[in-house]
Order: sequence, then structure tokens, then C-alpha cells
Amino acid sequence: MKYNKLGSSDLSVSEICLGTMTWGEQNSENDAHRQLDYAVSRGINFIDVAEMYPVPPKAETQGRTEAYLGSWLKKQTRDKLLVATKITAQGRGFGWVRGGPGPIGRKTIQEALDGSLKRLQTDYVDLYQIHWPDRYLPLFGNTFYDPKQERATASIEEQLEAFAGFVKAGKVRYLGLSNESPWGMLEFMRIARDKGLPMVASIQNAYSLLNRSFEMGLSEVTRREGVPLLAYSPLGFGHLSAKYLNGVKPARARLTKYPPFGQRYDKPNVMPAVAAYAELARTARLSAASLALAFVRSRWFCASTIIGATTMEQLKEDIDGEGVTLQEGVLAEIDAIHLRYPNPAI
Repeated sequence: MKYNKLGSSDLSVSEICLGTMTWGEQNSENDAHRQLDYAVSRGINFIDVAEMYPVPPKAETQGRTEAYLGSWLKKQTRDKLLVATKITAQGRGFGWVRGGPGPIGRKTIQEALDGSLKRLQTDYVDLYQIHWPDRYLPLFGNTFYDPKQERATASIEEQLEAFAGFVKAGKVRYLGLSNESPWGMLEFMRIARDKGLPMVASIQNAYSLLNRSFEMGLSEVTRREGVPLLAYSPLGFGHLSAKYLNGVKPARARLTKYPPFGQRYDKPNVMPAVAAYAELARTARLSAASLALAFVRSRWFCASTIIGATTMEQLKEDIDGEGVTLQEGVLAEIDAIHLRYPNPAI
């Protein structure tokens, strides 16, 4: 397993991160522990959860994912593992999360963080991420910025000042962003630098063969500011495994069970692009999933690729393909397909 330094932090993260958002919905606690045991046995030291997980989010399951990790984590050597979790921000409902997430200030962070630490059965988190911006930003399939959607929020300076207290208290080692824009990322960095507040260590955004929008602006921010990507949805909600091709609906698959959850992929060029990448994988003698994951791992701006699975077979394929390296000719073919179907999932 390869390990990468996470930005300006002293964290060295495995290039594969274990994602968890199905735990507590599609996966049992026993499933979760089996996945964790296997992941760690293969060199993974980085685990990503969130207070709102599992998904699809609902009141009766909220927090289960962290709890499943916590019941396993308490039996491990804590300082050998890196745990990332996320605070739920405003703007998407979720009234059952702390009575409805308010602006991200000290009181909100205190409540969210204490809840996460209790469920995780640990005294600290290595990376604490804002799940999506506290301010309005188009997300999850919406692409056009609409100023009319602005909402009241804590300023970025207020957020950083609040996080600084929890870093000083030892409850949080580093701060991360998620689903953030170039402006937001740069503003966090500018204010942190000007005010001597915690610097952002990473950004967790969607990135895959179906959504390469990170390359348009955020990749330069990574280059200039040294804040790498934690890539989520590298298989595009499973599409890039080719399991949904030709109208197939596997019985246990997420988008079979929860069709509305994948609306961001319900766009005209998604399936033609998936078919083209699957054919390229076949000619390269790779599985479609191995091609897609190897592409994300190959990107210079990506520190870790977050994978999740509902079965051990899926998990083993995704982790065991870690050694796959794409040849220049295959990468050139990927770019040619991308020119035909640019970012079909955004």
C-alpha cells in the first residue's frame, strides 16, 4: 500500500481510504467489522465516516455508521489509524440531526463533535470535515450558482475561530473541507493564513471518469496551496463497475434499492460514457472498476481514493486492484472518451 502526506499536516494516509456510508443501512455491524478487518490487513489506515451516515439519510438510522466504527475502533490501537468524520451543515433539511443543523459556530461544532466522539468511542478525530459549505452552494447534481439561494450563515472566519478551539483542546487534529468550491477553499486558506487559524489539510469532493470537474479550478488550488483531494464516488455510485449497463438492476445494488438517490447520474451521456470506458477496460484486460479506480489513483492531486462496498467481493476487488497502473496509451484513450462525453454526471 502506498501512503501520501495529507497537505501540510503530519498525517500519512493510505492511497485507498475505506468509505462507510452504507453501514447501518445496507450493511450490518458485523459486515462493517469484516470490511474494517480486511481493509486494515491490506494496509489501509484511513477511514471516512460522517455524523449523518448512513445513506439515504433518515432519522432512525442517523449515527449508526459512526457507532459501527466505534464498536470496532475501541478494540484497536487507536494511534495506528486515521479517522475522518464530517459535521452536517445547513441547507438540506435533516431536522433529525441535532434538531436541525444551524450555522457552523462554536455551539454547533461542540454538539456535533461531542456526538461523533461518543459514537466513535474515541477522544479525538484525525480529520474533521465540513460535509458541505455552510453557505449556499449548488451541490449533488446541481451545477448553476443561484444568488437567490443565499442563506444566513456563520462567516468563514467565525468557523475557523471555532474550530481552532477544538484543535487546541486536542479533540480535532486537522480540518478538512468537502464539496467545496475554488473560492471557498481559497477563502478558508486566506483567512487562516491572515489570522493564524487552523489551515485546511484536504478537500473531499466527487471525482471520477464521469465527473472530472475538480480539474477545472480546484486542481490549481491544490497545486498552489498544497491541499490535496480525497476523491469520493470514484466509481460513480457503481456505474463505472458497468453493473448497470443495458438496463441491468442488480438486486442488492444501491440504485436498485434507492433509485432517487442516484439522480445526479440520470443524465443522457452517462451510460454511453460508461459503455465506452467498460470497452476500454476489456481491451486493456482490466475490470471496469479497476480501470476507473486506477485512473483516480493516478491523478497527481489525489492523496486518497475513498472506496465503499456492500459486499466483501466488491471490497476485495477494489482494494486488491491497488497495484494496477494504467499505461500511457490507456490514459490517452481515457482522455479521448472524455472529449466525446465530457463530465456527463455534472
